[in-house]
Amino acid sequence: MLILRQRLSAVMQRDENAKDGKYFIRSLYFDNLEDKALLEKLNGVSRREKFRIRIYNHDKSLIKLEKKSKINGLCLKEIEWLSEDETEKIIVGERDFIASSEKPLLRELGYKMKSEGLLPKTVVDYTREAFIFPAGNVRVTLDYGIRTGINQTDILNPDLPTVPAGTAPIILEVKWDEFLPDIIRDIIQLESRRSAAFSKYAACRIYG
Repeated sequence: MLILRQRLSAVMQRDENAKDGKYFIRSLYFDNLEDKALLEKLNGVSRREKFRIRIYNHDKSLIKLEKKSKINGLCLKEIEWLSEDETEKIIVGERDFIASSEKPLLRELGYKMKSEGLLPKTVVDYTREAFIFPAGNVRVTLDYGIRTGINQTDILNPDLPTVPAGTAPIILEVKWDEFLPDIIRDIIQLESRRSAAFSKYAACRIYG
């Protein structure tokens, strides 16, 4: 991470939304009683989806609901911003409120909570450093310090107890729109490292 941070800082800009170059992310993942989302990820199912609520730096004005879909290796993310009150109602499962919401993604979550038994499952915490490169709209992130709330779901509680997610590694992610510039492709290469799939949610379910 030290090597990558130095290389990235020399070529890319830090995310202007990050305080001191980094920010804290907390996510609440949903799954059903049969752990459908977890098992589909572990088994490499080509068409799958998962819902999560995400908050940044414990700022209750920055909460969003996300649906992340994967179809044959291609990813799609849908986003809906939530209020603190809406988030609290989702956590306790107020289905009438969710079903009558004017937000389509929230209604979809409510439908699947009813039809598939989706429930808030666990909190996932980590620190992120983000770097931006205008050409190709490239975004490189370093995620580390991954911690799990085990079965805790109170995402809005800044004092929520968490523990390290086993031996979860430092994670490098590279995202771009039209193309990945050669200079970025070159600087992220490290000897003895290879690309691999990794799920923070799966890592944070090791205790239950």
